Amino acid sequence: MVSGTLFHCRKNSWPPEEYISKSTLQLFDFDSAAPPSQAWRRKLNSHASKLKEFSVTFTEAIKMVRLGIRLWSYVREEASYGRKAPIDPFTRERCKPSASQGVPLGGMGSGSISRGFRGEFKHFQILPGTCETSPIMANQFSIFISRDGGNKKYASVLSPGEHEGLGKASDHGISSWGWNLSGQHSTYHALFPRAWTVYDGEPDPELKVSCRQISPFIPHDYRESSLPTSVFVYTLVNTGKERAQVSLLLTWANSIGGVSHLSGDHANEPFIGEDGVSGVLLHHKTKENPPVTFAVAACETQNVSVTVLPCFGMSEGSCVTAKDMWGKMVEDGHFDRENFSKGPSMPSSPGETHCAAVSATAWVEPHGKCTVAFAVAWSSPQVKFMKGKSYYRRYTRFYGTSERAAVDLVHHSLTNYKLWEEEIEKWQNPILNDVRLPEWYKFTLFNELYFLVAGGTLWIDSGVPSSDSVSTRITRPSNEVKVTKVKSNYKNGVQVEQTAYNGYGEGNHFSSSDKISESIITGSDDVGRFLYLEGVEYIMWCTYDVHFYASFALLALFPKIELSIQREFAKAVLCEDGRKVKFLAEGNWGIRKARGAIPHDLGMHDPWHEMNAYNIHDTSKWKDLNPKFVLQVYRDFAATGDFSFATDVWPSVCAAIEYMDQFDRDNDGLIENDGFPDQTYDTWTVHGISAYCGGLWLAALQAAAAMAMHVGDYAFAEKCKGRLIKAKTVFEAKLWNGSYFNYDSGSSSNSKSIQADQLAGQWYMASSGLPDLFDGVKIKSTLQKIYDFNVMKVRGGRMGAVNGMHPNGKVDETCMQSREIWTGVTYGLAATMLHAGMEEQAFTTAEGIFIAGWSEDGFGYSFQTPEGWTMDGHFRSLIYMRPLSIWGMQWALSMPKTILDAPKINIMDRIQVSPYTPQETGVRKIVEKAKCSIFRCSC
Repeated sequence: MVSGTLFHCRKNSWPPEEYISKSTLQLFDFDSAAPPSQAWRRKLNSHASKLKEFSVTFTEAIKMVRLGIRLWSYVREEASYGRKAPIDPFTRERCKPSASQGVPLGGMGSGSISRGFRGEFKHFQILPGTCETSPIMANQFSIFISRDGGNKKYASVLSPGEHEGLGKASDHGISSWGWNLSGQHSTYHALFPRAWTVYDGEPDPELKVSCRQISPFIPHDYRESSLPTSVFVYTLVNTGKERAQVSLLLTWANSIGGVSHLSGDHANEPFIGEDGVSGVLLHHKTKENPPVTFAVAACETQNVSVTVLPCFGMSEGSCVTAKDMWGKMVEDGHFDRENFSKGPSMPSSPGETHCAAVSATAWVEPHGKCTVAFAVAWSSPQVKFMKGKSYYRRYTRFYGTSERAAVDLVHHSLTNYKLWEEEIEKWQNPILNDVRLPEWYKFTLFNELYFLVAGGTLWIDSGVPSSDSVSTRITRPSNEVKVTKVKSNYKNGVQVEQTAYNGYGEGNHFSSSDKISESIITGSDDVGRFLYLEGVEYIMWCTYDVHFYASFALLALFPKIELSIQREFAKAVLCEDGRKVKFLAEGNWGIRKARGAIPHDLGMHDPWHEMNAYNIHDTSKWKDLNPKFVLQVYRDFAATGDFSFATDVWPSVCAAIEYMDQFDRDNDGLIENDGFPDQTYDTWTVHGISAYCGGLWLAALQAAAAMAMHVGDYAFAEKCKGRLIKAKTVFEAKLWNGSYFNYDSGSSSNSKSIQADQLAGQWYMASSGLPDLFDGVKIKSTLQKIYDFNVMKVRGGRMGAVNGMHPNGKVDETCMQSREIWTGVTYGLAATMLHAGMEEQAFTTAEGIFIAGWSEDGFGYSFQTPEGWTMDGHFRSLIYMRPLSIWGMQWALSMPKTILDAPKINIMDRIQVSPYTPQETGVRKIVEKAKCSIFRCSC
């Protein structure tokens, strides 16, 4: 735990007074209008530099040339079928990434829209696995102010700077609008899931404006957090002596990003809802995916009048042009009330853009205050995957499957956002008010959660495909997918047989006799099924070796979702998919999914039914996936105390452990790596015993033994302890060099490298309340070595921990990944240090990621934290899952009571140890058994 004085005297990192005058802050000191004292901040006129992508060295390119050729061929083959490859390094986005991101809109799993700190809406991820990065510049907030009977007027888009695509002011499109904001006196403040933009006298020197963006991301609330909507609350303070008429305008294009607004057949429709909520619906049709409907609305009150312009265009031939719309607002400050009586617009023609506008007008008295609220929602009830299956999103359980649910969503958000804020503040304040913690850590901790919205998350209501997808389902040959029967002793030795069905093909239905197998998937809490991408560039759902790091966030905030993901993988362990796949690294062929192996991911184009979209290596031979499954299952059980979860997944834990026997080739209890990158570092070759995989294996044996005791399988507990005793002796004898564990037991040039991630197994032991893998002296010595070399020898500790470092203090440049700094691994390392009582080293290590990624002096990776970067700041894979592991640090700082209050007795010592001899168990037989069909099972 962090001491009470370590950071007590530390100066606030980013006090708001350095960005906004104290007098302005005092004016907004009501109704949450003022930004919090802890937040990530930018001036709106800050330079948003272009980001620099990594490149491989000549030596690395030579090593990977065959992989590159095979990958290029595979990418082209997938494109010929109209599909994306999960990894495509050859295609670049039209919009170059820049340091301009901000807090995204919406809850989890219903699509997302990002919003830059300057106010631009971009990174549309409405369709699963698709990210349209370019901003839609017609989507803007604007302000119109009239004083002194109209003799003083101000009009401006509330987004500063020169923007790409803007032409001459005489054009009929958005170039004709007033892009007058300099941004010099305007600032952005981010504390996910909220953001504040304060316009301190821009464009009117006597008007202070605060815009508060709120999304329903509320831990442990599985309803509100699934809603695709956001609210924008404007607080207006008139510091002048004259009454001011202020009109705020929200314009929105009928688009789901990219050039979709030009595809045609889109229509807009005004609506008047309940409680003064009025606006426009924008119905958007897609060619191959279900339709999407946006609702943009404002809330009419006694002092606020709402009017709309349902449809305007960008070209001279439009009935009403963007230029006409702007002129009307400058002249009158509102639209005609009669516009509400207009029906749906004519569908747009190809090449034509339809936009909508919602205006909210209020009078603000001298030295008076006023609040105006807008909302944006989108209803895309159905998701359809490339290979045919469709599902309903989670929010449809509460709002139905009509696209018109967008009206109800904006109404709900505009009438409930204050309740959201109460819950958000109740969650965040204990951490924000903890004086022991550095300021940068507090807001970075919350802001890294952006990924659970903007990381391509998908949350469906149940595992059953929607009815209209039945005709397009793909039926697999029955000899390709297999079912297994598991016998395992648990609950005081009572043997229970469990049938586990694979979800492939059309076999995803359960009879009344299959209740145990169904409970593996859903458990007692039906929270639907949740997917999130490894990253927007690596399009694979729930990549498991990375989820190992990121899962701390879900476990802490949405534990039912975390358990549901573990159930998905527990089910997958017992299944096999015999379809042939070509692995691109070596060009060899193998089966898609081996029985007993944890899948790398839940798929891409047909998740749950076609796992392992990753095809660089054969991941059934990876050495970290199975141990990571066992470790996560035990940690989740220890944290939640959910005994039904433990008993449901226990057969899968046994199978995962038994599967690894094949990699212990000398029967010393320890697994060996196979001379290729057979773990999450998939370009970094390992020979023999490795510190990373070997340490994970030791930890998995200890976790499996502890869990076996809980479920009553004492024989398996004894077996795991026997293996652990043998393996640990060998591990230390072959890898411990007196100050740290060598990278591996081979004889290559990097075998003695210092790997930053070598104590990943120990991290999980400490996080789960289990005994340390090694004595405290070894753990602290190793962590200090990593800190001194991997952290402090890289730009003085201001970049994070480099993955590999030679003992002579030179970076290990064996491969691309050994020389990279991985953001999520650095956070995980810091968490391990916290568990070991090394608080100063921990926060210094993690602060390197903040300095390089989030600070104004850094590389500009805020709200798009990449997998990693090189010493010169070149990134690889923006918007990546693993940095969520910063919540592993918070886990170390505030362990749950279920773990803290658990008996301190070493459960391993309670097992009667006998000489270990391999035994044939029901689980072992299943792992080795061949050819059993899910449809015509002959077992």
